[in-house]
Amino acid sequence: MPATPTTGREWHLVARPHGWPKPEDFALRETEIPEPGEGQILVRNIHLSVDPYMRGRMNDVKSYVPPYELGEPMQGGAVGEVVASRSDAFQVGDHVLHHLGWREYAVVDAKLGVKVDEALAPLPAYLGVLGMPGLTAYAGLLEVAALKEGDVVFVSGAAGAVGSLVGQIAKLKGASRVIGSAGSAEKVKLLVEEYGFDAAFNYKDGPVAEQLKEAAPDGIDVYFDNVGGEHLEAAIGSMNTHGRIAVCGMIAQYNATEPNPAPRNLIAIIAKRLRIEGLLVADHRHLQQRFVEEVGAWVRSGELKYRETTVEGIENTLDAFLGLLRGENTGKMIVSLSA
Repeated sequence: MPATPTTGREWHLVARPHGWPKPEDFALRETEIPEPGEGQILVRNIHLSVDPYMRGRMNDVKSYVPPYELGEPMQGGAVGEVVASRSDAFQVGDHVLHHLGWREYAVVDAKLGVKVDEALAPLPAYLGVLGMPGLTAYAGLLEVAALKEGDVVFVSGAAGAVGSLVGQIAKLKGASRVIGSAGSAEKVKLLVEEYGFDAAFNYKDGPVAEQLKEAAPDGIDVYFDNVGGEHLEAAIGSMNTHGRIAVCGMIAQYNATEPNPAPRNLIAIIAKRLRIEGLLVADHRHLQQRFVEEVGAWVRSGELKYRETTVEGIENTLDAFLGLLRGENTGKMIVSLSA
């Protein structure tokens, strides 16, 4: 194994974005690689994750997770190889999933790392279908939205890492009809022809409410929200009585500088007796073992398909993140470093 370099590159947030993040809000800096302390491991990152929730961490506001600190390395999911260990739990050469991404090397507390097996699944899969996005889809649909056999399900942002899995899991669990929205004709085609959605539409082609009613003339029972705004308003309008909405994200509003007027039909929650619940994957860790077993089996059998959009190089991590916010990814956005 080649000697570990003494320095590595890492991305720092240097200014808090107002609206859409700009390149000058970030800096790629070279810093010294520290030695791991007792109970720690040094990891050479191989694949990094960029995710929509990271935009919220760039704001200095109180939330469910602390904001990124200015002038400090950013964080995110990563999988890498242990190159030095002072923990009995990890040996040099092990692969580990952790949350100190946006950098080439990371010193990780061993108790915060999860050993992963490349023989069971490709390493990037632990950041996507078998990682946080996969568990988000699984828990959000089955526990938060309480999917029942025969339900009609609508998923926004359906070609993304979470949405594409929600639709497929819904079909595997007996949904009678699954509809998805996406931002291009190519993604709409993918949803229907590869992922098995019953219908899909391009939200840029016309009002979401009209397209949704055409795709689900008898209404919907479950809405899995990744977008918010106009999509949420349209879903409330199409909801059947006692419908359930799992709010995973509102990417349409992450870079907004003015309040979004939609949804304007919240009064329908009363007449329809709707249930709307926010979703944080950290609240559903108790499903982890069941999730890995069930979804892992679907992946191995080919019943559940997934896509990844891969960007090469630590220097392109910011471009990958901004591309994710623009919807340029199909499936999970991954940044791959040298293997």
